[in-house]
Amino acid sequence: MAPARLSPTEAGPEPVIRPHLGDIVRRVAQSLLVACVVPIALFYVFFATAGVWTAMIAALGWAYGAIAFRALTGRRASGLLILTATVLTGRTAIALAANSTFLYFLQPVISDVVVGTAFLLSLASARPMVARLAGDFYPMDHELSLRPRVRRLFRNLTLMWATLCIGKAVFVLWLLHSQSLETFVLVQGVSVVSFNVLATAATIAAAVLVARKEGMLAPRPERVPVRS
Repeated sequence: MAPARLSPTEAGPEPVIRPHLGDIVRRVAQSLLVACVVPIALFYVFFATAGVWTAMIAALGWAYGAIAFRALTGRRASGLLILTATVLTGRTAIALAANSTFLYFLQPVISDVVVGTAFLLSLASARPMVARLAGDFYPMDHELSLRPRVRRLFRNLTLMWATLCIGKAVFVLWLLHSQSLETFVLVQGVSVVSFNVLATAATIAAAVLVARKEGMLAPRPERVPVRS
């Protein structure tokens, strides 16, 4: 006689899946690689070999190609990748329409100000901007998002990224008006990537600290002693 099947209520709540820290770091690294690092690298390679207009198309083509690939393989594109594609689309369209490379490089300044302002304004809502992006990197449910430490983390990280975006905008605008195009492209690329890497490292460190206090990470696997 086949055993009776239990309803979800009778069977008890589903176990909470807690990812390992390594899985989260790999997910963050993969998302940043696809959405940020590769487009920037492609831009500079094509800028040095084929000119600025080809570099624009190459970076934009990568973003849409990555989105299409994930759709064809049944995987969801990250919010960061979609944001990258949207920003690159606007920058490229305006630069091509105006036939102005200056506008292409000016737009990140405007974009950073807009994004930074959006992050600041989101602090007045129930879900700061970082809380809306957290699901790309951690299986976040409603109960977790309401924990005091987690809410405080989201607000602090949102404020940090808002400050970073506006600070980058000021710095890049100064570079754009004071340096040659070749120097600007090199210095802007290295400095912006460095700022973003440092901010990402700080974000991960703060998130891991809170996640450990809240028991949101799977326990570290025990090492089995090797017998001699």
